[in-house]
Parts: sequence; C-alpha cells; structure tokens
Amino acid sequence: MAGGGVDFVEHCAKELPIRTLSDMVGIPEADRERVAHAADALVSWADPRYLNGREPLAVLFENQMYLHQVAASLAAERRDRPGDDLFSALVNAEVDGDRLADADVAAFFVLLAVAGNDTTRQTISHGLKALTDFPGEKAWLLADFGTRIGTAVEELVRWATPVMTFRRTAAADFELGGQLIRVGEKVVMFYASGNWDEDAFCHPERLDLSRSPNPHVGFGGGGVHFCLGAHLARAQLRAIFGELLVQLPDIQAGDPVYVPGNFVHAIRSMPCTF
Repeated sequence: MAGGGVDFVEHCAKELPIRTLSDMVGIPEADRERVAHAADALVSWADPRYLNGREPLAVLFENQMYLHQVAASLAAERRDRPGDDLFSALVNAEVDGDRLADADVAAFFVLLAVAGNDTTRQTISHGLKALTDFPGEKAWLLADFGTRIGTAVEELVRWATPVMTFRRTAAADFELGGQLIRVGEKVVMFYASGNWDEDAFCHPERLDLSRSPNPHVGFGGGGVHFCLGAHLARAQLRAIFGELLVQLPDIQAGDPVYVPGNFVHAIRSMPCTF
C-alpha cells in the first residue's frame, strides 16, 4: 500500500488495543473481531451502523449479553485449565476463601473490553490527526523521539480526551462555584472542559508536545476512579507512534468522520496516506 491510502482507524488504530486486550485476557482469535464490535457498540450506540433501525436499548442489551457469554465461557475454561493470562488469575483468585461470582467476572470483562479498547484507539486516531495538523510538533518529536515521547504521549491524551463526560454521585453536601450539590445528587464531569481550561494550561488550543507539567485529566483526576490501565495505554501509545513515525515518517491523516455521541470522542473512520 506504499504511496496509497487506507482507513487508519480500521487498519491500524483499532488493531493494537484489541490484540493487546485479547492476549492479556486470552480471547480466542476467532472471537476477537466480534468482541471488539460489541465493545464499540456499547459506547457508540448512537452510531447508525450499530442501530440499523433498532432501538438503542436493544443494541446495548444484545452486545452486553454477548460479552457476558464470552466471559462465562472463558471463566469456565480457565477454572478447568488455567493459563498464563489475566483471566486465569482473575477467576482463580481467592480472598478469605471466596472467589469472584460469574456476574462479577462478566462485569469485569465488559469493563476491560470497553475501557481497554476504545479509548486507546481513539487517542491513537486523534494523535495522528494532531501530528498531521501540527507538523512542527511532529518534527520536534522525531528529532529526539526516545527522550521526547513521554511528554508527547501526555499531550496527545490531553488533546484527544477520549472520554468526554462521566457521571458521579455526590457522597456529601458540597458547594462548587456557588452551587450547592447535595448528597446523592448526580454530577456530570466534562473532561474536555478540564483539559482545555485556560487557568490550568497555557494556550490549551495549541498542541504542545513538550508541555510540562501537564495536569490533564484524560486518565481521570486521581483517587479511586483513576484509570487502572493508564500505564498500559501509555506503553501502547509509545509503541505505536514509535513504529508509525519511524517506518512511515511521511504519514498524513485526512479528514475524520466522527461518531455522534457525548460520551466517547470517537472517530469512526479517517483516511491516511503515506
């Protein structure tokens, strides 16, 4: 395909996360594409290609049940024949003589399939688009990739902000900006707002791969809800951009097609040339 074009999301960005997840968990190769599709449907349910004329709740239920079935099958197999993978460790772990119930295992699997797949893919896609739109930053990174990729990854996560919003429940009465939030009330957090806050970032509208410190909330704001897979995501981003920019230094992203929705900052497809 040298010199030609290809859908970057389909042929590159989506491949690394699902392969990594599958190897960690032990998903059979024959099931990987379907697992990735089901995970995508859970976060991009408003995309017409998943709805196909159906109600959103039906799409959500169908794909969640499929992931539960995969989890149940994997759990049964790993209990009988444990392997050297995360799922074997999970289903056979004991605390005070107790093991996780099947429902807990299924919930954990859905979390891994969604959080460990789509967010990294979106950051990869947005990252290539950003490096295309800011060629000076790309050149700066390539001039000393090994020592500069660390800050670059943090800035690409800030720039992409793959999760745009999330809801929490107030654990106590709290006043924020003159607004009283009462215990039990729901609060929606806008991560994109935080990552483009002019009080926290100098010129947030600019991609600055050398930005340091970079107090972005792309992995959460710390505490118990901080992303468990942050270190893995960073490693994946370092690896994929290291390979891409070394092997295809002239790669360019075209105009992306976005997925409608207010949860994940998702790119459905994006052409690239090299």
